[in-house]
Amino acid sequence: MRRILKGKLPASLLAVAATFGIATQVHADEPLLGFLYTTDLLPQHGQEVEQWVTWRHRKAGGRFDLLEGQTEYSYGATDSLQLSGYLIYDWTQAYHNGPDGTTTPPEPYSAYFPNPDSHFNSTKFIGAAFEAIWRVRSPYTDPVGIAFLFEPEIGPRFQELQVRAIFQKNFLDDRLVLVGNATWAPEVRELPGNPYADPDSVDFRRNTNIETDVNFGIGASYRFTSNWAVGWEVQNEREINQWNLFDHSQWMGNAVYTGPTIHYANQHFFATLTWWQQLPIAHNYMDPSMIVKGYDTDVDFEHTRVRLKVGYYF
Repeated sequence: MRRILKGKLPASLLAVAATFGIATQVHADEPLLGFLYTTDLLPQHGQEVEQWVTWRHRKAGGRFDLLEGQTEYSYGATDSLQLSGYLIYDWTQAYHNGPDGTTTPPEPYSAYFPNPDSHFNSTKFIGAAFEAIWRVRSPYTDPVGIAFLFEPEIGPRFQELQVRAIFQKNFLDDRLVLVGNATWAPEVRELPGNPYADPDSVDFRRNTNIETDVNFGIGASYRFTSNWAVGWEVQNEREINQWNLFDHSQWMGNAVYTGPTIHYANQHFFATLTWWQQLPIAHNYMDPSMIVKGYDTDVDFEHTRVRLKVGYYF
């Protein structure tokens, strides 16, 4: 009997070690989806660098492209608290892309007022942000994983606070992951006067623009091999003027984006690629002229979004 136990002990230890290794890989801050968050965080003292590139393409007509870059460093303060800091920088080009045929810069360039018939091309440092994600329930030990994200962002004449509730449920030995995100993000922009605006309008003078983004998203990811996963995301994005979420007279844009994701990861490296398309069912309650063929073409809505995330774990 003693000989049998000795023979089984190394095998048992290997099984435990293998299980721990699998759990470590699953629990790491591995972005299975491109735009939606999961509750998976870095382990305590874990470190990671990430590079994001998001391409936003096509408006009502003409030419429009926006490339958003984000460089991020993350640290696992505890197994349930992850802290991150990152820098954001953009490049854009626009020409006759507005619904009225004028050249209209995207929202990060709201303080720029090019000639309506000109070609607009610019780069800009958008700002720096701090992010904290606190997980209060784990999908591996509780019926549903729950986490909260807090993210203040500050840039030239711009401030934003993003608060996100994250939910996650795992199935099929953690190979199938379902997630839900609810986001509240008020932002403030200090804008100079627009020389092309009506002299009697508020936009002609220096003003403060306040709006609130409210987003609801769901997604699923299925790991079909040890290193690869595929998924799908859907998100409803709403814009509200000022702060009052329940005043329907202040509602602005309302659009839905959806699309597939493919994800690869090994012990130290990951890459996630996501393609989103706006569905032609949008509404703009404050300015219906922004809806062209069912698409919202306002300054922070576009037809297509493509995001690539790559990262390295230490």
